Amino acid sequence: MRIGVSLNPPDRPDALGRFRDQIQRAADEGFPSAWTSNIFSLDALTALAVAGSTVPGIELGTAVVPTYPRHPAALAQQALTVALALNGRLTLGIGLSHKVVIEGMYGYDFDRPARHMDEYLSVLLPLLEGRPADFTGETLSAHLGLTVPREGRVPVLLAAMAPRMLRLAGERADGTVLWMTGPATVRDHIAPSINAAAREAGRPAPRVVCSLPICVTDDPEAARATADQAFAIYNTLPSYRAMLDREGAEGPGAVAIVGDEDTVTAQIRDLAEAGVTDFVASEYGRGDEAKRTRTLLKSLLP
Repeated sequence: MRIGVSLNPPDRPDALGRFRDQIQRAADEGFPSAWTSNIFSLDALTALAVAGSTVPGIELGTAVVPTYPRHPAALAQQALTVALALNGRLTLGIGLSHKVVIEGMYGYDFDRPARHMDEYLSVLLPLLEGRPADFTGETLSAHLGLTVPREGRVPVLLAAMAPRMLRLAGERADGTVLWMTGPATVRDHIAPSINAAAREAGRPAPRVVCSLPICVTDDPEAARATADQAFAIYNTLPSYRAMLDREGAEGPGAVAIVGDEDTVTAQIRDLAEAGVTDFVASEYGRGDEAKRTRTLLKSLLP
């Protein structure tokens, strides 16, 4: 299992410079990958192109770019451009986002999300592979080609947790990228579903990229309480709440990886045994806890 880090720059005018420093530190410390979200701060793809282009050798991924606000042809064009800037080190994680965001904030119809993603891939994937898209669907259409120079292949991961999305991720994408999904759920639901779909489609074994909050600490009870508070929004979003329910977790703190060095190491190994191919550490401790967390993560690298 590879171990990467989740990086999110602060909301301040020097955010891109600080983001570059975060990526450089991760690369210098030997992490094979770094991932960033795309919510309401910096545009993830643009930020990776600007901040990551001068830091060689580390895979850079989005976790994740919402699909609804961008036509798949526009996203393919942007992703190919970013991959060119990064010399082929981009992994494109995409997801549906949530009804409260897509309908409540953007004003798009969120009525048929799985259909939308299926049709989205029918445009996005051929364009990323250098082929024209000629598709007319129920939720979107596209009839065009792109001439962006291609720097290798851009892998695509889906934020897939429900059965139909996992099937799509296994059959058509390169894997899934998860959040707030614990080891029991990966072992009993995620990994079997996506691996079976990939096998049936004759595709290679998919990546299962799992990101969780992590904090090395001598006070796990306080760390779990902090996680419950810091990540409280995920209790209210149906897709994540469903994963917490599957895990039997009351809230985000229950799936956070917390404890001393031995305890955290054991929890990370549990993820590997459950079928996770890439663990992405979302570090949330401060002060000495932050230092201990990063030191432990580095010690687990090959």
